[in-house]
Amino acid sequence: MTDTTASTDQIGPPPPYDPELAESAAVFAEVMPSPTTPNLISAFRSGPTGVEPSSGDELSRGGEFQIFERTVPGPAGESDITLLVCRPTGASAPTPAIYAMHGGGMILGDRRTNLPDMVDLAASVGAAVISVEYRLAPEHPHPAPIEDCYAGLVWVAANATELNIDPGRLVVAGASSGGGLAAAVALLARDRGGPELAGQLLLAPMLDDRDDTPSVRQMASRDMWDHTLMDSGWTALLGDARGGPDVSPYAAPARATDLSGLPPAFIYGGSVETVRDEDVAYASAIWRAGGQAELHVWSGGFHGFDLMAPQAAVSQAAKAARTSWMRRIVKV
Repeated sequence: MTDTTASTDQIGPPPPYDPELAESAAVFAEVMPSPTTPNLISAFRSGPTGVEPSSGDELSRGGEFQIFERTVPGPAGESDITLLVCRPTGASAPTPAIYAMHGGGMILGDRRTNLPDMVDLAASVGAAVISVEYRLAPEHPHPAPIEDCYAGLVWVAANATELNIDPGRLVVAGASSGGGLAAAVALLARDRGGPELAGQLLLAPMLDDRDDTPSVRQMASRDMWDHTLMDSGWTALLGDARGGPDVSPYAAPARATDLSGLPPAFIYGGSVETVRDEDVAYASAIWRAGGQAELHVWSGGFHGFDLMAPQAAVSQAAKAARTSWMRRIVKV
């Protein structure tokens, strides 16, 4: 699904940033570790990269959500995994649920990373959020991260009564690498016969290890998470297999040749976005397979623009669009 037909001389300069986002882009660029740093991954894990964990007080939204954790069985033969649950306080009837996978390029982050954004979405539709702690690359390459995510999903669906959630209104979600994991979990759930999913919320998902679309080349050294950083994440996950012929679609969903039978997808990103073209291609492939996908590419948006500049008009529009989709998917 990667478009490699356009030669470099046919690709113009990057689209301009949205005026409200330009200042945030400059600030973010200043705090990012240099892409040429030999210890890139350790620098990310110790530095201010915009994916900082959140506190329980922040997640509870003043008591609106009950926060607790569950240790649940991991993949067969592997260690247990931890799920962080944010459940609407005092809900009587079972609620919809968002099963969330955090971003961080497969190399950093944890179950609390940028979770308030998902909790904000959940609050708008009366849903719970369950965030999975999956193992990170390169210490734990594929298939460790996706198998952790799938094992957690299986437990959530099987224990819906304990969590007071409606298993018929369960949506997988994630941003960046978390969006790629959410797409891969949807593929696994289809291919392994469940759990059944109501939808997949893919926010600027990282889908294609080949890293060779026009937007990858156009946004080199421009987007917040550019080709060098994408390459670092994919290589950590896949090692020497990255970009080769034998990469699993459960690692890089853009490799999937059959996208039929998937739950409805919501895909969004920005026009100044390294993953822009692979995300557009994924939505198009879902449509060609006869599936449902809602696609938004926000003019002037960079990778993670809605998190970096949440009050910008384009960020507010993006958040409103995903809330509208969620309301329709979980029928509230």
